[in-house]
Amino acid sequence: MTTQRVEIYDTTLRDGTQQEGISLTAGDKLQVAQLLDDLGVAYVEGGWPGANPKDDEFFQRAKTELDLTTSTLVAFGSTRHPKNRPDEDEQLAALLAADTEVICLVGKSWDYHVEHALRTTPDEAVAMVADSIEYLRSQGRRVFFDAEHFFDGYRSNPDFARAVLSAAHESGAERLVLCDTNGGFLSHEVERIVGEVTDAIPDAALGCHFHNDSGMAVANSLTAVRTGVLQVQGCINGYGERTGNADLCSLIPNLAIKMGYDAIPADRLPHLTRVSHHLAELVNLTLDPHLPYVGASAFTHKAGLHTSALARRSDAYEHLDPAEIGNSTRVVVSELAGRSTVLAKAQAQGLDLTSEDAQAIVDRIKELEHLGYQFEAADGSFELLLRETQGWQQEFFAPESYRVFVENRDGEVVAEATVKVHVGDERVVATREGDGPVSALDRALRAALAWAYPEVDHIKLVDYRVRDLDSSDGTSARVRVLCQHSDGDGVWGTVGVHENIIDASWKAVVEGLVIGLMREKRRNGD
Repeated sequence: MTTQRVEIYDTTLRDGTQQEGISLTAGDKLQVAQLLDDLGVAYVEGGWPGANPKDDEFFQRAKTELDLTTSTLVAFGSTRHPKNRPDEDEQLAALLAADTEVICLVGKSWDYHVEHALRTTPDEAVAMVADSIEYLRSQGRRVFFDAEHFFDGYRSNPDFARAVLSAAHESGAERLVLCDTNGGFLSHEVERIVGEVTDAIPDAALGCHFHNDSGMAVANSLTAVRTGVLQVQGCINGYGERTGNADLCSLIPNLAIKMGYDAIPADRLPHLTRVSHHLAELVNLTLDPHLPYVGASAFTHKAGLHTSALARRSDAYEHLDPAEIGNSTRVVVSELAGRSTVLAKAQAQGLDLTSEDAQAIVDRIKELEHLGYQFEAADGSFELLLRETQGWQQEFFAPESYRVFVENRDGEVVAEATVKVHVGDERVVATREGDGPVSALDRALRAALAWAYPEVDHIKLVDYRVRDLDSSDGTSARVRVLCQHSDGDGVWGTVGVHENIIDASWKAVVEGLVIGLMREKRRNGD
């Protein structure tokens, strides 16, 4: 039995960059294109030649700098302008200059837009589609046709919308892409309209392009595929204008794993999470941890009932094996945790706890979280708690004291911290400046330890968050500080709680460096 093929058409580099807050250089776009090729999508839409110098630079550099082995690069642009001849149209000339094998043309299929945006007649709009495609085909290009606002247009005037599609089809367009540009349609409407188009033009190869304004982009895309569409357009992480485009990070595994379609090469599916996170870093947007399939919390479990069941059967609370798409199961510790959660976390750290030990730790967690501690994002602090309950004491250094000064120097606020620690038999004092008191403390502590532990130079404070906590006594409100450190190979969190924000920060910073030194020791086999 042959698995049915569905083409994945990625428009992250064009439609995705229309999202507020996203701006990519030509070099960035080359990186993304290579990343998408590694993932194995069929088509990568690179941008709109002639629209801006950056896209022109991208397509020129792509000719020599891109090495695509799986994907086909596509240039996107509009049909000719009204009254223009195709061979004299600047837009079509720019598309040809991009020198891609495939061109995706967008044209109006809603009579409302023909009248008010193009300010031309329906006959001229149809002609613009037909002769633009014919001209590009005569120049040796493969052509896809994006029917902009197709679903709105079909609802308004189905005869005109079908006439546009027929003109594109008869002129040689390989794909007729039905676009829900405003993102307002529901799945039952999509099923009916796609079915009627399939009946009207039975030999056409259809595609779909859905926006997410109604939260339906992924569902509508899956419905369209079930109704006969063979190409699905979307963006990694659901990027795109307004509320975004159909999220390929959900579409691909739904199509490949849940529905059995050949969407990308099977051996590339485990790359999906990595590609999602890498792209988020390139566009400099924090990835939603709750994003389906690829989010950091997509397979994270907090309730003790869940973790207890997962310990016996991995599929008890997961709809698939996260390794299939390159993600992993994660268990977080909180006041909701049970013994099974603690035992699982201890096992991961190489600790062998009894059931009684685990219960004692659960009780301690509940006490600490009542005081304001939170271990969900503080895996480092939890590891230390586990080890300390087993009698472990860290041997790297012993903090003696610290002090912090903050001053305004000609309008610039500068913090200075001095720390005193004992390393073996040595008492070390170090002073450093920072942008704030926490930064200064972190730098001073690392300076005090560097002579004995040069590896601290690779341990960086990468995030710092503080939250005011309600106080029951009404006099001494506590604060919770969460720190994240990284050594380049991993990230870990620590937590401190105190009435004084500096004391809370100091605890979190100290524990962050202790965890970093422990990781280095384990790496060296000590």
